[in-house]
Amino acid sequence: MLKFEELKIFLDEKADQYNHPEFIENDPIRIPHRFSLQQDIEIAGFLAATISWGNRKAIIKSADKMLEVMGNSPYDFVLNHSEKDLKEIQDKSIHRTFNGEDFVFFINQFKRIYSQHESLEDLFTVHNPETNFGHAIERFRAQFLGTEKHRSHKHVSSPYKNSSTKRIIMFLRWMVRKDKRGVDFGIWENIDPKYLSIPLDVHTGNISRKLGLISRTQNDWKTVEELDLIIRTFDDKDPAKYDFALFGLGVTKELL
Repeated sequence: MLKFEELKIFLDEKADQYNHPEFIENDPIRIPHRFSLQQDIEIAGFLAATISWGNRKAIIKSADKMLEVMGNSPYDFVLNHSEKDLKEIQDKSIHRTFNGEDFVFFINQFKRIYSQHESLEDLFTVHNPETNFGHAIERFRAQFLGTEKHRSHKHVSSPYKNSSTKRIIMFLRWMVRKDKRGVDFGIWENIDPKYLSIPLDVHTGNISRKLGLISRTQNDWKTVEELDLIIRTFDDKDPAKYDFALFGLGVTKELL
């Protein structure tokens, strides 16, 4: 097992290696990178993150399909679509269990949110003395999903139900992290990147255990918080940069 200082040096090197524009090409983050308008980036990013499970090529293909339906102008489509547009989407196959009905639900929720807010950032504010996005994600869920039960609720995970909320945390990294490498957008100016966590999935979880960063066996919210404690001792201002290190090590299987 590497000592603290050796581990920090190793992970800093790997974060530096993988936090690179080349990362964009094969990652779902390439979807929002097509846009320059903040609201386009937010909507495309949130949709791409929401369907980010399984094969990355398939995720990108499915996200492409959604954007084509929206005329590659997601914000304009959200504000100005017709009922006919939504009817055409309703029965489409999108990505695994995320179907046309879910897509329509998301479009309607976006329209309602953007009629009240300029940016999704308003829905993710972290309040003192909170140390991560756990409560903020729940506040977002309440506002985005509304009170009426719908099948789409399962596509927006809940830390209160002990989910690792990997896809929302990844989306938050994209929006919040001030990246000098041009990968993450950092367009949300009012939220401090110090609150970000690592998007925890099979790869990042296994690598974290291999390196002795976490001891819990499940990839759940409690484990996200366990990982928070250690990565923030490495860098308390930009903890999410270590996502690149852990993800890169998982994909390349360097430690196997």
